[in-house]
Amino acid sequence: MKFDVQGRAAFVYTGGKPLDTTLPALVFVHGAMHDHSVWGLQTRYLAHHRRAVLAPDLPGHGRSDGPAPASVEACADWLLAVLDAAGIERAAFIGHSMGSLIALEAAARLGERATGLVLLGPAYPMKVSDTLLSTSQAEPLKAIDMVNAFSHAGHAAKPSAPAPGFSLHGMNRALMRRLQASHAAAGHGNLFHHDFQVCNQYAGGLEAAARVRCASLMIVGAHDQMTPPKASAALAQALHAKVLQLSAGHSLMGEVPDGVLNAIQTFIPEEAP
Repeated sequence: MKFDVQGRAAFVYTGGKPLDTTLPALVFVHGAMHDHSVWGLQTRYLAHHRRAVLAPDLPGHGRSDGPAPASVEACADWLLAVLDAAGIERAAFIGHSMGSLIALEAAARLGERATGLVLLGPAYPMKVSDTLLSTSQAEPLKAIDMVNAFSHAGHAAKPSAPAPGFSLHGMNRALMRRLQASHAAAGHGNLFHHDFQVCNQYAGGLEAAARVRCASLMIVGAHDQMTPPKASAALAQALHAKVLQLSAGHSLMGEVPDGVLNAIQTFIPEEAP
């Protein structure tokens, strides 16, 4: 479904069910160079099990109008505006990678109305190497291939995607290339470099963590080369977060979809409307 948010169209996937604002709300925030589709299994299952699911495409990503916001803080403001447009008062936030920083900021700003916070593949600070930043600017398609290789563990093909014709690497590469091309075609420039700059420049994580009032869970990949588990230690301490380590790389939702779903469902149990 689409909402008018800050004067532009915002697309929100609701898991294949009409949005019911009387149910507990879960907001899924994708990471850099992704859209709502990376949450396919988790959002659809939870939407069919008494949750109000909102998985927006961030501005400039997927079906939401651009340009992409200039900072994590601006993304969090936009995300709360989406909740206002949808009529959601209370919500739990689930964010991956860059989306984990946005979810953190949003939960901090929502205060007592945030019902839970789940961060997948987080890091703070989320610094990007100079080599990757410069490659994303000069040769974005090469950088996409680099990140795609770093984002998946060596055993990622199975058991996460055992069906014939499925390729986690191939699907992720195709998604990133499509988003890069569509953002440029709309006249908004290099999305890859933009998203990495947003991650690299965010400096408010510990301050935001101090304002979070809900329980927090971190899900980290034991084989994550993009945001290794140790990179989230300071943030976990600041949030007093429970930490769950799964046998995966950075692309947790695709590599261990059931593990991620079970963790979310256990940490944020179904509530009566």
